[in-house]
Amino acid sequence: MSADKLKFPSCRDGSADSSAGGRPVLSLAPMQDVTDLAFMRVMKHFGGPDYFVTEYFRVHPDSAPEKKILRSITENETGIPIFAQMIGMDIPSLVRTSKFLLERDILGMDINLGCPAPTVCRKDAGGGLLRNLDQVDRILGAMRDVCSEAGKLFTVKTRIGYEDEKEFDKILAVFKKHDIDALAIHGRTVKEKYQTPVHDEHVRQAVQEMKCPVMANGNIVNVSTGRSYHDKTDAAGLMIGRGAIRSPWIFQQLKASFTGEVAVTPSRRDLHEYVTVLFAELAVEWIGYDEAKHVNKMKKYMIYIAQGLDAAFEYEIRRVRCEKEFFRICDHYLLNDDLLPDLPPENSKLFCGFSALLE
Repeated sequence: MSADKLKFPSCRDGSADSSAGGRPVLSLAPMQDVTDLAFMRVMKHFGGPDYFVTEYFRVHPDSAPEKKILRSITENETGIPIFAQMIGMDIPSLVRTSKFLLERDILGMDINLGCPAPTVCRKDAGGGLLRNLDQVDRILGAMRDVCSEAGKLFTVKTRIGYEDEKEFDKILAVFKKHDIDALAIHGRTVKEKYQTPVHDEHVRQAVQEMKCPVMANGNIVNVSTGRSYHDKTDAAGLMIGRGAIRSPWIFQQLKASFTGEVAVTPSRRDLHEYVTVLFAELAVEWIGYDEAKHVNKMKKYMIYIAQGLDAAFEYEIRRVRCEKEFFRICDHYLLNDDLLPDLPPENSKLFCGFSALLE
C-alpha cells in the first residue's frame, strides 16, 4: 500500500476517512523480539491492525539492516502496510539506513524515541535520546528530508519524558517544529517503564497542539481500555502492544465496537487455536527446527497469554521443555468452551495501571 492510501481520521473536526471506517486507526506496537514476520502473520490470521511497525533496526556507523527484521518487509504477504522503525542517534547512519529501507515496499520510516531498555538508553538511543533534545531536533530534520525525497511518510514513537512527565512541554515543542506525519505516544516516562497508569492528559495535549495525527499507546488491554483511552485523548488512533500478545482478537473487537459489527468473544478453545497457530508460525522461522529453543521462544509469549488464567497453567507452562509436554498442558487447560477473562490481572509486572483508564 502506498503512503497516500493510509489515512488517519481527523478527530478534531469530527470528520473521518473511509479507509478506517470512521473509527480510530489501529496499529500493532513494535516490540523487539516479538513483532517479527511470524507474529504479524498470526495477527493477520485473527483480524489484524490497520498497519504494522517493524521491530527496530539498530543503526550505528557500522550497522547493516538485520536480515531477520528485513524479512518482515520483503517477505510480508499479509497485505497490511508497514513502517520500518530504526533506533540510534548517529544521523549519517540513520539517513543511510533510511535510504536503503525506503527503496522497499514500506509506507515510510519511524524513529524510536521511547525504548526504556537500559542498554539502549546508555547509548543515548531510544528513550535515552529524550535527554538530548538538540540531537532529537537534528534527527527529526534529517529524517523528514530523506523521507520527503523518497515520497514516503515519516512518523515518530515517543514517551512523554525521560525522568519526569514535566519534560513533555519541551519535547512537544521540538516535535512541533517538524512536519511529522504521525506521532505515537506511549503515555509514560522512560523511567516508569510499564509499571504505572498512562498520563492520558499529555496524549490529549499532543492531540490539541500537534498538526499531525496522534496515536495513543500504553495500557490498552481490552475494548473498554481502548475506548476509554480514545475518549480521554481524542487521538486519531490506538497503538496496541502487550494487549495484542495476550489477545490477538483485540483489533477485531475494537473495530467492531466502533462500527457496530459483531465482536468475537473468545473462549479457551479459541485461545488453544491461537497458541497452536502461533507455535506453527514461529516454527517456520527456524532454519532447522530446534525443539528446545522453539519451546523456550513460545514461553516468552505464553507469560502474557497465561495472565488471568489458572495459576497452575502458568506455573506448568513456564517449566515445560518439549513440544509434546507443551501441548499436553495446553490441551488440559484450554480445550473447553469457558470464556476468557476480559481483563488481565493488574497486580502483575506485565499489566499494571490500566484500571485508571476505566475510572
